[in-house]
Amino acid sequence: MFYQAEIAWQSLLQASVRNILLRYGIQSGTLAIDDTGKKRTKRTSKIDGAHKIKDKSTGGYFNGQELVFMVLVTEVATFPVGFRFYIPDPELSAWRKKDKALRKQGIQKKERPNRPEPDHVRYPTMQSLTLVMLQEFVDSFPNITIKAILADALYGTGDFMDKAAEITGGAQVVSQLRTG
Repeated sequence: MFYQAEIAWQSLLQASVRNILLRYGIQSGTLAIDDTGKKRTKRTSKIDGAHKIKDKSTGGYFNGQELVFMVLVTEVATFPVGFRFYIPDPELSAWRKKDKALRKQGIQKKERPNRPEPDHVRYPTMQSLTLVMLQEFVDSFPNITIKAILADALYGTGDFMDKAAEITGGAQVVSQLRTG
């Protein structure tokens, strides 16, 4: 619905955020970033962006959509300021599935197909989607001081943390560091 509707959802969200910021005199806050999977029915062929998602609570999988979102946490209120749907690269997903099956059969790595190059233009990573949201927020609300950025371990790469700090003018980025 969000991608096919004639409504400019992003502009509507920005206008709503601007109204809240002005009404309550908010001038600073902390941005919190996370992602969530929304379970859908088993038959998801007509639901845009639906794919197989690992269920953290059961260890199994479900069909659903993944949403990356950003909220502004202030002394007065906490409210959403951005969101994006995440869709994994289907070619990369098919390769992973096939590679797993071939490994299970005991086929050596040199005999298995090489990993395809991901298409990050058509299927951006969650980190890329988040950096775009951060840039849009900074561009749309230049008078808001971002004190810090909070994110879970998925965003804990040195590259992401450096880019997020750069976009926000040096805000502290807090996450569980995964790699350099």
